[in-house]
Amino acid sequence: MPREVTDPEGTTWTAIQVFSGLGKDEAKTDAARVEGAPDHVHVVCTPSGGARSVRVQLPEDWETSLGDEEIAAAIAAAVRA
Repeated sequence: MPREVTDPEGTTWTAIQVFSGLGKDEAKTDAARVEGAPDHVHVVCTPSGGARSVRVQLPEDWETSLGDEEIAAAIAAAVRA
């Protein structure tokens, strides 16, 4: 399920786990995992306008365990990289 986060600059980002729209098939779930960090998944974050989409690595329970500030910080780090 997508989650919206607004960063300190006022950009709203939509974050969604990679392959989440393809169902709960185990192979698709495994494909989203970060190699070398099995408890993390790839999440694509798309801005409301202007900037480019970024991919971040977050804990697999990111939708419920992380606050907006933590996700925004991960996005900011990816944008700077």
